[in-house]
Amino acid sequence: MKTLIVYYSLEGNTQWAAEQIAERLGADTLRLVPKAAYPDKGFKKFLFGGKSAVMKEVPELEPYEADVTKYERIVLATPVWAGTLAPPLRTFLRREDLSGRRFALVASSMGGSPGKTFAHLKALLGTAEDVPVLSLKDPKSHPSQANEDALAAFCDKLT
Repeated sequence: MKTLIVYYSLEGNTQWAAEQIAERLGADTLRLVPKAAYPDKGFKKFLFGGKSAVMKEVPELEPYEADVTKYERIVLATPVWAGTLAPPLRTFLRREDLSGRRFALVASSMGGSPGKTFAHLKALLGTAEDVPVLSLKDPKSHPSQANEDALAAFCDKLT
């Protein structure tokens, strides 16, 4: 099944996960880049990123080349911001017609459960089907065997 991994990453954790999955599945990747970058350090990172997520903002993205109609499965990967998805992913979901595709979801976080993030993504996708999900805790910043095992099990589900 031809797979595209669409992701946004601020600190590199979600990018690391997307690249690992792409390598294991032989998938293509699409990195979403907002035209106005989010702060990536200190208090401003949490203030502006959290506000943007809570307010369900839809930031303008840099142009990208990917044609999603060529893919049967889309893996959406996001960091968890204020209990939900990062706004650049929301922009992608509003912009693209993803009907008829299969989905898988990935969330990276510093801690806590990404359950709400997955619920928000499923609602935006309009799907009630059982969608494979992967939750990782700081996979690039703090490598762990638990993350490696979860990643392997997730990729096994998709093959």
